Amino acid sequence: MPSYIRLALLFLCAAGFAAQVNAASQTASVKATVVKPLTLTKIQDLSLGTVTLKPGNWSGAAVGISRTGVLSCANGNTICTGSAVPAQFNVTGSNSQTVKVTAPNVTMVNQGDATKTLILTVDAPATISLPNSGSKGLDFGVGGSITLSSTTANGTYSGTLNVTVDYQ
Repeated sequence: MPSYIRLALLFLCAAGFAAQVNAASQTASVKATVVKPLTLTKIQDLSLGTVTLKPGNWSGAAVGISRTGVLSCANGNTICTGSAVPAQFNVTGSNSQTVKVTAPNVTMVNQGDATKTLILTVDAPATISLPNSGSKGLDFGVGGSITLSSTTANGTYSGTLNVTVDYQ
């Protein structure tokens, strides 16, 4: 058989296979959301002011300030004076985005005796929503409370409040 006939037969066979294969296609949408990096700025530190313990034998007296600035010290065993303020932060990022706020509890150490500690139970918002316009961002507060007893050592207690923000 001449080579041109073989070539023609090969071409016809290949064309027949191609006609039998059914091709399928589909489309999909593509989307990407780009957001600005978040920035977090501290505006003010948290302070519970001065707490005076009353005499007697007692425990479980919670003293705190909410993230909105409401002081709680009405337990009968403590007297709170001085300036009590929540920590204040400002977060900026992309408009209208939800931001997750995390802030673990804080171990506060007595500056006169490092063996004495208090735990500040943090009161922070779980999420905040950035405004839909402007670059000022959003201010938010973080509060917290400590639990005292008649045997709590006197002194100045301090610690570090670690706040983290991330897009949700």
